[in-house]
Amino acid sequence: MVSPEIIQANLGNCLTETHLEQFGEKIQGKVRDSYKLPDGRRMLVVTDRQSAFDYVLDPIPFKGQVLNKITAYWFEKTKDIAPNHLISVPDPNVTIAKECKVFPVEFIVRGYITGVTGTSAWYNYEKGERMFCGNLLPEGLKKNQKFEKPIITPTTKSDEHDEKISLKEIVEQGLMSQEHVDRVSEIVLALFARGTELAAKQNLILVDTKYELGLDENGVVTVVDEVHTPDSSRYWKMETYEDRFAKGEEPESLDKEFLRLWMREQGFDYGQKPPTIPDEVRVDFSGKYIQLYETMTGEEFVPETGQPVHDRIVENLENNLKA
Repeated sequence: MVSPEIIQANLGNCLTETHLEQFGEKIQGKVRDSYKLPDGRRMLVVTDRQSAFDYVLDPIPFKGQVLNKITAYWFEKTKDIAPNHLISVPDPNVTIAKECKVFPVEFIVRGYITGVTGTSAWYNYEKGERMFCGNLLPEGLKKNQKFEKPIITPTTKSDEHDEKISLKEIVEQGLMSQEHVDRVSEIVLALFARGTELAAKQNLILVDTKYELGLDENGVVTVVDEVHTPDSSRYWKMETYEDRFAKGEEPESLDKEFLRLWMREQGFDYGQKPPTIPDEVRVDFSGKYIQLYETMTGEEFVPETGQPVHDRIVENLENNLKA
């Protein structure tokens, strides 16, 4: 486990922006910067930027490395279920991927009813909504309760604010064909089952997660972006879940729900300016990311330190891409 002192020492060495236009055209997202390489491949740079409630917040040390490494781990563990876009990882923060035409919908699979964001199941259930993204939810559910079986709750993709949508509406609005919706539904449920199975072996509960998919150059449905990371997923500690649920307490989490709950505790709500994250919270949050990586993979996380992150990336890309 990386010590808090090492994390503290790297608070000023976070990757918050990239300037790699010498390698290709840049598209900036909330967390990832994407570059279209001249040979047609896609380069994804996972920064240390932190997002929550549709805001980009203070950066978290080593977060980009953790997300990139976890995604590579899960792509390897699930490649038998569906093809993914991963080609190589030339730097701890960088993935070289196949270019895909990404569907304009994110597919969230939920095994439990929880969450505090506007598109989360519990947030809407608590407000009285029972038909959630095409899923009829029973009366009497409690926060953090397990569903009888996982449900698919898609959202439209937006730079501003994602909107809930059902599988039927995806087809009706012409966002995807019925054939592709059926295939994607099959894939994401299988991915979630695999994630649930492997997480349980590490005494973790995969609560819910987001998947993005698209079509490769041959029209094959392909998994893209990230898989089962603490940014795209919720994880709870299995050994304390039942007891804490019975007491009405929040589960012990190893994901960014920690930050969402912290923001709510500061009085944050949609439309307000987000609070500044104190350094001690950033250190704690970084430790949670690293702990999840080590718990999930069974491998020690070895952070890259001693050199500015952006300089290291440029050096590794020049060596690997022959720029």
